[in-house]
Amino acid sequence: MPDLHGWITQQIDAAEHYARTEILNPVNALRRCEADRRILARHTLDPDVHYEPACKGCGTYGDMELPETDNLNECPELLDLAYAHGLTDEILASLDRPVPPSAPRRPEPAGVNLAAYMRLWTAQPTSSVPPALRGPNWRSPA
Repeated sequence: MPDLHGWITQQIDAAEHYARTEILNPVNALRRCEADRRILARHTLDPDVHYEPACKGCGTYGDMELPETDNLNECPELLDLAYAHGLTDEILASLDRPVPPSAPRRPEPAGVNLAAYMRLWTAQPTSSVPPALRGPNWRSPA
């Protein structure tokens, strides 16, 4: 079974097909289908949020821009639209939960300069301290 977005899309397709084939003057019904499609186009899965299936159309809040709606199936506008198309609690319970988009691949780190690392690992930075700056507990590296 599809998620809420997919279920509404199926209902709009069916209403549009019915309007084109069964109604003599389908202008109003087709206008409603177009309005519903525009709402669906705005309220989609947010591709920038990879940790939860957030709704892009509901926006964000706070300094960290957290999504207003954490799950696309809980989007208030989509739920209102779905109830207009006959959604029941049983149908809503049987719908699939949307899956968040996968996170983009992290870039590989740049190549390692082993010669620079060896200079850092083998350096003895205390050997170049002048005697005037050495404290009373100074131990010379032997």
